[in-house]
Amino acid sequence: MIVKKNVAILFACIIIAMLGYGIALPVLPFYIEQFGGRGLQLGLLVAAYGIMQLIFAPVWGSLSDRYGRKPILMIGMSGLGLGMLLFGFSRSLLMLYGAQLVSGALACAMFPVAMAYISDSSSDQERAGLMGKVGASAGLGIVLGPGIGGILADYSLALPFFVAASVCFATVLIIFFVLPESLEPEKRSDKTENITFIQLKGLWQAIYTPIGFGLFAAFAVYFGKSNFSSIYGLYALERFGYGPKEVGSILMIMSLAYLISQGFLVGPLIKKIGEESLIRLALIGNALGFLLLILASQYVTMVIAIVFFIILNAMLKPSALSFISKRASDRQGAAMGIAESYMSVGRVAGPIWAGSLFDVHILLPFISGGIFFLIMFFVSMRKKV
Repeated sequence: MIVKKNVAILFACIIIAMLGYGIALPVLPFYIEQFGGRGLQLGLLVAAYGIMQLIFAPVWGSLSDRYGRKPILMIGMSGLGLGMLLFGFSRSLLMLYGAQLVSGALACAMFPVAMAYISDSSSDQERAGLMGKVGASAGLGIVLGPGIGGILADYSLALPFFVAASVCFATVLIIFFVLPESLEPEKRSDKTENITFIQLKGLWQAIYTPIGFGLFAAFAVYFGKSNFSSIYGLYALERFGYGPKEVGSILMIMSLAYLISQGFLVGPLIKKIGEESLIRLALIGNALGFLLLILASQYVTMVIAIVFFIILNAMLKPSALSFISKRASDRQGAAMGIAESYMSVGRVAGPIWAGSLFDVHILLPFISGGIFFLIMFFVSMRKKV
């Protein structure tokens, strides 16, 4: 009962933090445009965050194995709040990039350490469902946030970022005063063990370990998804003439679909067909989702296409992380840090790719995303697990 209470507190913290993130989410494309940017600049901004995650996520995961989950979670939440604050004060593209680099270096501690917290607090049978609920908790916060952000943007494009920062810092206080530590001192890793930043050779070698198939899927989550998510705001602006309110409303619907998928569908499906089969189902479903996005020509059909795409895409991450966790023995924090690095590679390459293609033609990111997921599906069918 105590363990369930602790996990519930963690979920509540993620909901509150992602509420703040969601408030700022629909404003960013219009912020970029205000400073003279377009697809490539937006892609580079999103990629800057991924670069910091790629470098620092393994560090935070290993530090949480050494010092416990709670202090590292506080650093991650504080970093997200600081990033939002710096966004609000930005007056140029260069300042936006600086804010994103600072935020990415710190905020990337949140989710791998949250997943490690879940691993500490759950059995193998419970883990996949609980990891899905981490995503659902994030989704619940983002369900509410974009609508608020769209309304606040009517007063000032910077105001949503300041409100978001306040919400994130409030979450840090909740973690400090309410959330218990999940990793007992006697279970922590040797304090003499070296902690290193990203090692590209090590990341490549990890694909040949028992967690390799999960890492393969972890990369696919964000490279493929970013062909949609990183440029959606600009796409909605240029193709349909939408503003922050319309983008915010669609993001709320997207987040609700994400919440339903990770909170209610992933756990039962993994128990029924297993992580490997669900990963493959999600890959082919994402390819079909991109086709539907290309065909959508009005608000209703766009929402239907997005909901289908997001439901299938949301299944990839918890399936991959559950697969990795079951094969990571007692190094959960380090394994989740490596997984976060693979996702970060996708976050770096995907937005730059999508942003560059968007500036050539607004449908090209969706076309390339569909082709990517189709290729990944066929590769997954040949990969031994």
